[in-house]
Amino acid sequence: MSKQYWNGAKTFGLFVALWMVMLGLGYLVDGGAYMWLFGVLGVVGTFVGYWNSDKIAIRAMQARPVTEVEHPVMFRIVSELAREAQQPMPRLYVSPTTAPNAFATGRNPRNAAVCCTQGILELLDERELRGVLGHELMHVYNRDILIGSVAAAMAGLITSVTYMLMWFGGGNSRNGNPLVLMAMLILAPLAATLIRMSISRTREFDADEDGARLTGDPLALASALRKLERGTAERPLAQTGRVENISHLMIANPFRGAGLARLFSTHPPMDKRIERLEEMAAGRGFLP
Repeated sequence: MSKQYWNGAKTFGLFVALWMVMLGLGYLVDGGAYMWLFGVLGVVGTFVGYWNSDKIAIRAMQARPVTEVEHPVMFRIVSELAREAQQPMPRLYVSPTTAPNAFATGRNPRNAAVCCTQGILELLDERELRGVLGHELMHVYNRDILIGSVAAAMAGLITSVTYMLMWFGGGNSRNGNPLVLMAMLILAPLAATLIRMSISRTREFDADEDGARLTGDPLALASALRKLERGTAERPLAQTGRVENISHLMIANPFRGAGLARLFSTHPPMDKRIERLEEMAAGRGFLP
């Protein structure tokens, strides 16, 4: 049997850590008197980003809607997987970029969209593409768009509170030690960023495992990830602000990154993802 990774529990634990950081900062801001204001702004920001997530992502990748006639293989795979999951058929898009990648977005299965780049359609065979599309559909079915939106809003809220403390010197801080205050100002945004990245990485592991269950073929996804690791290194996306904002949605990190950059990556290491999929195949009777 394969290992039990407890991804849901890890995600919950990471959210608890985010709240602890936020409450720690709130304790410094005039005794927490204005935390409600930042909370309201965070909720509004989450709602707007979540409600428009599909439009934002599709526009950032300059993708266009495609029909069954234009891309019959992609259409057939997605329709079969959606039927297997007993979910509505999502809208399909193709981005003209040669950088190989794919993502799914949308606030719920009825408003979902799946996008492949031209590069990934050329890179993968049909079996591997099926593994990738199963992974992407599970992001929607697992409500990962909502989870990511909430994590982003909370991280942004922590950063906003930190800026306020910088500008106003902490207000009537309950903590009389200026060194503690300075440490919070420096470490809180860093901690929030790392926790948010960890949430994204945990959800990637979940989508790998659940997508492999949906397709019944974890080794197909493992093979696709190997090709994507090489392909994204050879043809990375330009690191613009619009693409950075949606990079966490993609199946592979679209940018070049090594060393310290990996610490801030929204994606877990490819070798770890492949190892888990191979363990899943070996332990649960899946055949290549």
